[in-house]
Parts: sequence; structure tokens; C-alpha cells
Amino acid sequence: MSKKKTFILSLVVMFLWGSLYPMVKLGFTACEIITVADVLTFAGLRFAVCGAVICVFSLLKNKKSFIPVKFSLLSVMAMGLFAVILHYGLLYLGLQYTDSSKTAILKQIGTLFYICFSALFFKDDRLSVKKVVGVILGLVGVVAINFTGDGFSSFKLGDLFIIIASFCIVFSNVIGKHVFNKVDPVVATGCSQFFGGVILLVVGFIMGGSVNIGFNSSLLVLIYILIASVISYCIWYYIVKESHLSNLFIIKFAEPLFSCLFGWILLKENIWEVRYLVAFLLISIGIFIA
Repeated sequence: MSKKKTFILSLVVMFLWGSLYPMVKLGFTACEIITVADVLTFAGLRFAVCGAVICVFSLLKNKKSFIPVKFSLLSVMAMGLFAVILHYGLLYLGLQYTDSSKTAILKQIGTLFYICFSALFFKDDRLSVKKVVGVILGLVGVVAINFTGDGFSSFKLGDLFIIIASFCIVFSNVIGKHVFNKVDPVVATGCSQFFGGVILLVVGFIMGGSVNIGFNSSLLVLIYILIASVISYCIWYYIVKESHLSNLFIIKFAEPLFSCLFGWILLKENIWEVRYLVAFLLISIGIFIA
């Protein structure tokens, strides 16, 4: 895949992922998500449906594409564990307490860690001067987002959940990079999401969770979340198979830029503070250089 195509497709994914943070927060309100059980049920519903749709599509397209899954079943389940169960369970809990704009930026901490130590996971994915500069600028941008006129704002419990979630998604991508050598990326995505979604859904139901969906705004929000999730993850894991993760993760710094933009448009979050603008600038320059 050419660098230009990789970059454009990656930005499309970041655009969709960035839009999902405020859309999920809207979904919490529209679907009357209140308790932790409700949050897990909502996350489980999203990925169980997404995974089922992807699996059915892949099955209709090529039945034989599922054959390699049985030889890599544990790895595919591990993808679901880190990418869906742990990542989104913690992320959705964090979103209850943290602005969507700040959430998307805090999620880059795991990304920074991987870029610095990528050679430990893949020998051909080495650190370069440009990557180091990109990482430093991205890290300063993450720090800037927590700086207020009174100094640094304290990290809350929701922030901690999001940071842990950021490491979970990195681990899932590392596992996926190995899995995609044997299993089609779209098939692996569908199976892992369905597995993770069902587990979250069952846990949510057992805890007494519910999702109130009617023929109103809640249905429209959920439909958008499902469509954006299916498209973005299939594209992303296709790119992951073809590219170095450290390069993709630097482009991933664009995710909070789109999230902040959609947070301003959809949730009226104030992104015109100096700290947000500084973070936008530093992250954008970091991506451009790297």
C-alpha cells in the first residue's frame, strides 16, 4: 500500500473514531445510560452487533476465510479481550466522568509508549529521529491539555480508566499484527468484536443493565455508532496488516483533533481555550514531521 493511500485511509479512520466519542456521550443521554451495568450493556450491544454484521458479510463473501480462525482462536479472543472488553469497558466508564475532547487526547498515552518501544515488539519497526520528534511533540500536547491557569489539573478516576484503556488498544493492535499473518483482517475483526461484545453484554445484563432504545434520537445515534464502528475498524485493521504500527500510531494523534471538533459541534464543549489550541498545534506538527 502506498504511503499516500495509507495516510488518507488512516485519517478517515481517525475522523470516524474522533466523531464517536461525543456520539457515545450523546448515546448515554438518549438511551438513558446511568449505571455501570448500563454502560457495559451499551458497549456490549455496540460490538456484538458490529461483530455479527462483519462476520455475516465475510461469510457471504468467502466462507473459506473463516477456516484459519480455528487455528488462531486464542489470539483472536485475546484481540477481543484487549480491544473490546477491557478497552471499551474502561473507556466507556471513563467517558462518564471526562469530556470527550480530553478523553481522545488522554488515549494517546498508550500510543506514545508503543512508538518509543516498538522495536521490542517488531524488529523492523525501529525508532527514528523523526518519530522521536513526533512523540515528544505529541507528549507535550497531551500534557498541555491538562494545564490550566492554576497549574496542572489533577487526574481523576475517569482519566485513569482512559489511560489504562489506551494501553489495552495498543496491546490488541500488537496481537492483531501477528494474527493478520494467518487470518483475514476483516474476519479477525468481526470475530474478536463479536466475542468481546457478547461478553460485555452478558456481564451487563447479569449486573442489571439496560439500554432504552426507541424510534427517536437514540436509534439514530446508535445506528451512526454501529456504521462508523464497522467501517472504521475494518479499514484500520486492513491498514495495520500492511504498515508499521509506529507510523500509524503517530497519525493516530489526529484522533483527538477530530474528537475535540465534534465535541464542540455536538456537545458544545469549549475547545477554544489556549491549552486545547496549543495541544492541537503540537500534535499536528508532530504528525507532519513524523
